[in-house]
Amino acid sequence: MKLARPRAGRTGREDDRILPLINVVFLLLIFFMVVGSLSATDPFPVEPPRSINGEAGDPKDVVLLIGEDGRLALDGAEITGTELEAAVAGRLKSAPHPEVHVKADGGAEASAVIAVMETLRRAGAERVRLMTVSTE
Repeated sequence: MKLARPRAGRTGREDDRILPLINVVFLLLIFFMVVGSLSATDPFPVEPPRSINGEAGDPKDVVLLIGEDGRLALDGAEITGTELEAAVAGRLKSAPHPEVHVKADGGAEASAVIAVMETLRRAGAERVRLMTVSTE
C-alpha cells in the first residue's frame, strides 16, 4: 500500500499565518488604550503668560480660566462674572484647604484679572495661584 506524501508547499489553513498578526495588533491596541490618557480641553483657548517659575497645577484643584476677551470658565464650564462668586463658594465648601488656580490669557487685561481674584477671595479662596508657562 502506497501512502501519498504531503506536498512540500502549504499545509493547513491560510488563516493560521495571519492569526499571530491579529493577536499582536489587538494587544498593541489594548496597550495604547490603557497607557494613553485623555484630558479635558478648555472651553476657549487660553495662552498663559510665561515666567521663570512655571508650575503645573494639581488636577483636583479648582481651575478658573480667564480668556483674552474676559470670558470665564470654572472647571471646564463657562460662567458669567455674576455667577462666579456663588459657584466658587459652593465648590470650595468641600475642599479642606480652599485653593484656586487661575489660568489667565497673557493678553487679558490686568485689571480684569485682579478683579476676578478679588471676587475669589470674597468667595472664600484662601490661596489663589496664577498659572504660568515656564520659559525654559
